[in-house]
Amino acid sequence: MDPHLLKQLNAERAARRAALLLTDLGDGRDRLIRKGDALAGALGEAVADAFRSGKSTVFETDGHRYFLNVHVPSARLVIIGAVHITQALAPMAVLAGLDVRVIDPRTAFATPDRFSDIDLVAAWPEEGLRERPLDAYTAVAAVTHDPKIDDDALKAALDAGCFYVGALGSRKTHAKRVERLRAAGLDERAVERISAPIGLDIGASSPAEIAVAILAELIAALRVRKAGSP
Repeated sequence: MDPHLLKQLNAERAARRAALLLTDLGDGRDRLIRKGDALAGALGEAVADAFRSGKSTVFETDGHRYFLNVHVPSARLVIIGAVHITQALAPMAVLAGLDVRVIDPRTAFATPDRFSDIDLVAAWPEEGLRERPLDAYTAVAAVTHDPKIDDDALKAALDAGCFYVGALGSRKTHAKRVERLRAAGLDERAVERISAPIGLDIGASSPAEIAVAILAELIAALRVRKAGSP
C-alpha cells in the first residue's frame, strides 16, 4: 500500500471516521474513499452498501474487479443513568458488540457491584463525556428521568450527531423536555431526532423488556441507515 494512503487511512481511523480503501484488482491501484465522498454508478452503490454494512467485499463492474476494504468505527453506547433498566441494557449491549459506558453522578446508583465489568463513570455527563467525546458512531440513551442529568447529555448527543438519541419518559414528560431543549438553543429538526418514549413500541413494561426495546431500536438506527448519513 502507498505509505501516503496508509497515513491518511490511519488518520481517519484515529478520528473515528469511516473510510474505505478501494483497490482495483486488475492493476493494484488503491484509492481512499471517505464516507460522504461522491462516487457515481454501480460502484458508488457498492461503496455505500459497504459503509452501511461495515463488511469488506469484492465487487465487479464494467470489466473491473475491486476490493472494498471498509473501515468503520466500532459502535459505542453511552447510557446516562445507572438505573434498573441500565442493569439489563448494559450487558445486553455488550453481548451485541457495543462498547458501553454508563454515566451517573449519583454514587448510590453508580456502584461497581451493580455494574461489574461495565465502564462506569460516577460523574455529571458534562464531565463524563469530556474524556471520550460523542460522535456519529455513538448512541446515547438517557434514562435517569431527571432533567438535571439527562438534558445536558441529550443536547451534547444532538450537537455531536450521534446516530441514536433516546430518552425515557412519557409523551407529556417529553413535551416539557422539548420546551427546555428549545430554550437551550436546539432547533426543531434536532429535537425531533430524540426517540421518546425510548425504544420500540412493543408494550414493554419491565426493566428488562424496556432494555430489549431500546437495544432493538438502537440496532435498527445503526444498521438501517441511509447511505449519505455519517
